[in-house]
Amino acid sequence: MNRNPFKFGSIVDDPYFTDRIDEIKQVTAVLNSSNHLILISPRRYGKSSLVYKVIRTMNRPVIKVDFQLITSIEDLASQLLKRIYRTYPSERIKQFIRHFRIIPTVSLNPATNEIDIAIQPSSADFPMLEDVLNMIEKLSTEKKRLIVVMDEFQEISRIDINLARQLRSVMQYHQHVNYLFMGSQESMIREIFEKKKSPFYHFGFLLTLSKINRNDFRIYLNDGFGLHKINAGMIADEILDFTKCHPYYTQQLAFSVWEILNSDPKTDNAVNQAINKIIQIHDIDYERLWGTFNNTDKKLLIGMSESGLTPLSEAFYRKYDIGAASTVFSSLKRIINNGHITKLENKYEIDDPFFRFWITERRNQ
Repeated sequence: MNRNPFKFGSIVDDPYFTDRIDEIKQVTAVLNSSNHLILISPRRYGKSSLVYKVIRTMNRPVIKVDFQLITSIEDLASQLLKRIYRTYPSERIKQFIRHFRIIPTVSLNPATNEIDIAIQPSSADFPMLEDVLNMIEKLSTEKKRLIVVMDEFQEISRIDINLARQLRSVMQYHQHVNYLFMGSQESMIREIFEKKKSPFYHFGFLLTLSKINRNDFRIYLNDGFGLHKINAGMIADEILDFTKCHPYYTQQLAFSVWEILNSDPKTDNAVNQAINKIIQIHDIDYERLWGTFNNTDKKLLIGMSESGLTPLSEAFYRKYDIGAASTVFSSLKRIINNGHITKLENKYEIDDPFFRFWITERRNQ
């Protein structure tokens, strides 16, 4: 049985990794320097796959923490320390912890074989985090520079309004660590790193990850479908026309199309069959999602699904009876923050092409 050449839903590497040649060079160059990197893109554009593809070639220690899952300064300190224990010998770490201003309780969880970190609530303050960060700097060396990845960094203000200022006050002195900040909310990340009054103003090299070039994606898809005796180029074009080159959804649709053709290479309309199959699987999810939007949001999403009009144009909000331009802008901002609309190069589009198609199909029933 032939193996499906397409993969989605997790971090990927060769042979599933597609293109990103220029971005690989840029990320490599920054991480090989003494500078820090800020990487921006909507969710599911392949930030993590890109970063870990580069890091794997460097043979350097990595610590990653997702700010979406952090609840407090205390929790951030605990999560960083837990990952340090995974990366470095525990005896070496204990030497540094002895000099902490606040000594955490460290124990081995027999159920998971993981280190558990406990910090007394009364001492849950920045000194603990500061000591952990400075330990990271001391553990790192010029020849084996540590890479600290902070994902969804736009969540920093939710954790604590003063956290950005506190982090910058420590990180700015670190000489042997590369910090890599990733974020999916472009406007929020740019405010953190490009607003002059922000503590992290111009703290690193900013790179925006766009969609994969259509020609490169077409070659990749064409190669993947090459095992079947079909017009692979036509299949690739149909897929890309639907997904608009979104990395995640292109892989997802290609995976489903390949499965259909692998069962019967003579299948007609394999792309349409795969689209309908995926929508059927997620129908209940889309119904629940649709129920979370207010009436203005629904009008906006309907208009973006069925028209080629720019949502901030007068023609758009008049046609869909939304009201003033300010109303459309507020709705756009709200849905962008929820991750269902993306803005790239001043163009707005519904992130999930299957959800977009679900809306139009339901409207036409």
